[in-house]
Amino acid sequence: MEAIIKELRRTLQHGIDEKTKMNFNRFFKEEVKFYGVKTAVVGRIARHYWKQVSHLTKAEIFNLCEQLLSTGYCEDTFVVSCWLPNLVSSFIPEDINQLRMWIEKYIDNWAKCDGFCNHTVGDLIMKYPQDIEELKAWASSNQRWLKRASAVSLIIPARKGMYLQDIFEIAQRLLTDPDDMVQKGYGWMLKESSRIHQDEVFQFVYDNKKQMPRTALRYAIELMPAEMRKEAMKRDW
Repeated sequence: MEAIIKELRRTLQHGIDEKTKMNFNRFFKEEVKFYGVKTAVVGRIARHYWKQVSHLTKAEIFNLCEQLLSTGYCEDTFVVSCWLPNLVSSFIPEDINQLRMWIEKYIDNWAKCDGFCNHTVGDLIMKYPQDIEELKAWASSNQRWLKRASAVSLIIPARKGMYLQDIFEIAQRLLTDPDDMVQKGYGWMLKESSRIHQDEVFQFVYDNKKQMPRTALRYAIELMPAEMRKEAMKRDW
């Protein structure tokens, strides 16, 4: 299995695009490790190598994912984010613990966090809604990417109109967090909920706007009509 990972990583490195490499750092405040491969190219490579590993057991694929995550490179993590949703049919509720460990140990920027959580964790939650309680625990942690993960793992369910009260509870736990990565994460979650639950999300924002950081507030109301946005932004206290 190690040979597959070595070959995959060599293929990624052969796909380096100098313009992508030059532009990469513009998107991050923190220092990040990357090869400089376009996202579409990484996706094609991930799909190609999935065909070679899809016959393996879940445990064996988890082992390969661990090897990729441990390199620290964004593209290697993106491959993992492409592979894991293919395993959703074999996920069990306890797999949330493995995902949490990987987030705590290997996720160190917003792109890794969102790519990993939007589908992999989100798919697990939609299969086993009881695992939302674990997300609430993440929201109360002291780890920035675990806190962001608690919100961005619900982006796809939120877009479908699911779990509104749980989303409000997580947003409430994250409400006054000073980290802009956390603020943008839960603001995005609320924005996606507003696609179907516009009035409810507006009321949540309006009721909490005195405490809510403006960054989170602006994200949350982005899809609302101009008058609602104006009312939410008004400093009337």
